[in-house]
Amino acid sequence: MVDVFERSAEKMRAHGMSDTAIAQFGHLYDVWVNEENTSYIREADVEPITDIPNFHDVYETINHDKAVDAFAKTAFLKLNGGLGTSMGLNYAKSLLPVRRHKARPMRFLDIILGQVDTARTRLGVELPLTFMNSFRTSKDTMDAIAKNRHFTQTDVPIEIIQHVEPKIDLATGAPVDWPKDPDLEWCPPGHGDLYSTLYESGLLDILDERGFTYLFISNSDNLGARPSRTLAQHFENTGAPIMIEVARRTEADRKGGHIVRDRVTGRLMLREMTQVDPEDRADAMDIHKHPFFNTNNIWVRIDALRRMLDEYHGVLPLPVIRNYKTADPTDPASTKVVQLETAMGAAVNLFNGAICVQVDRMRFLPVKTTDDLFIMRSDRFHLTDSYEMEDGDYHFPNVELDKRYYKNIQDFEERFPYGVPSIAAAASFHVEGDWTFGRNVSLFGDARLDDAGRPSYVPNGEFVGPQGIEPDEWL
Repeated sequence: MVDVFERSAEKMRAHGMSDTAIAQFGHLYDVWVNEENTSYIREADVEPITDIPNFHDVYETINHDKAVDAFAKTAFLKLNGGLGTSMGLNYAKSLLPVRRHKARPMRFLDIILGQVDTARTRLGVELPLTFMNSFRTSKDTMDAIAKNRHFTQTDVPIEIIQHVEPKIDLATGAPVDWPKDPDLEWCPPGHGDLYSTLYESGLLDILDERGFTYLFISNSDNLGARPSRTLAQHFENTGAPIMIEVARRTEADRKGGHIVRDRVTGRLMLREMTQVDPEDRADAMDIHKHPFFNTNNIWVRIDALRRMLDEYHGVLPLPVIRNYKTADPTDPASTKVVQLETAMGAAVNLFNGAICVQVDRMRFLPVKTTDDLFIMRSDRFHLTDSYEMEDGDYHFPNVELDKRYYKNIQDFEERFPYGVPSIAAAASFHVEGDWTFGRNVSLFGDARLDDAGRPSYVPNGEFVGPQGIEPDEWL
């Protein structure tokens, strides 16, 4: 397969990719070809993690005046390479409007910049912010940042660019050819690519030279992952090289990545569901046995990460995740491919002394689908003047919208022309069929709408409950 891999290497060179990017992909490719058994982290080889310090307990131990000092040594990095293709977007997901604030439509990006600007102003800290963009998200994101008159930053780069790699033809091991749309021949290497991107960008050196000690990393589509001086101080107090924020799993989180302990080394490990042997799925999805999931909010000591990256020349030996897809995701008949990826949180296994901290759901508010967006735009949330997405208890109704009519953002917007209904009194909301909603619609109980077999309309001011649109005489 060495000769076959060289075709991928040549393609990456022609695409302008660096030696580090090619070396990283070489690692992934070698594991895929030669170490098939490493794709699984077996239940018998790990121990559940059940005793993790809680944010509220940590909060009571913190000297909050001193915490500003730890926070002043913290930099902020947002992963912003996704286009939101799962929702039909062809631009950075962070440019999608989430809700309004004082009549202004606020995108993910606006809220992130607002959170950083608020922390800088109130606490008097520098808090540099860097985005890891992809080639596809860089221009739109940077243009939007340039138009924000409140955000300025000069001495620390505002962006670093993540790598791309070829999709591999499953039948031949060669890079796939897809002349209909050559862009579909490429894919991101997963968010574990962050480490090699950091290595060759020089960002860690810049931060270190400017006196920063800690780097807080999170996804741009997680509006709960705002800067925290409490967690910065806790991280400093522990002396740990890396800390992962975890949250308690619910039934909705059964398929998410979770933290376990390696029985042999005693180190923490991130186990994604793609790394679970089919025989172990029941154990891995048992939320009582494995009660915590990875939020992908990660704190690292800059000096510890620099040493680790230098040791491995920028290519950390992370477990390889094999994503089996088709060259054109919308065409199941197109060439079968494998996308080789790594997870950012998997680096926890490389560090002695790695720790976790348990946080509330208020720090994990991701938007992966239009179902999630529905909740974020609903009356369950209030966007505060400090750009916090605020809710009473952060336990949300389960929302399931018919993917045939609501999966893509354009279809979603067309069916909620006046905004999403009120869900303050709803336990769940299930929609089957093609429904468009009028103004001031309210949901209650286990609200549902069944498929009428034709485009249907919920009139202004109606209530939708377990029986569908409730008859007027019941009100």
